[in-house]
Amino acid sequence: MARVHRVAAIAVFSTVLYFLAFFQYVSVPFVSESTALALLPVLPWWLLVSFGAYSLWSLGWGLFTFRDCPEAYQELLGEITAAKNDLRSKGVTVD
Repeated sequence: MARVHRVAAIAVFSTVLYFLAFFQYVSVPFVSESTALALLPVLPWWLLVSFGAYSLWSLGWGLFTFRDCPEAYQELLGEITAAKNDLRSKGVTVD
């Protein structure tokens, strides 16, 4: 089973289970009914905020640990210069 199929199966199963608990077809074990009724409506928003916080942390960590690449910088400058010269030879004004 491919990873996407596994993730889709887990997502569908979790969604069905959530809706069954939300519409009170299935009771939530180890939680009182009043607590479940208070928490179930806000659970999707809590998951969305948690995913957003994780995404921002992951992006920030990636920026913090990003390595400088001076040789890639020089290569990019050379490609930019070559592109400008090519455009100039075709009569395009650059700069």
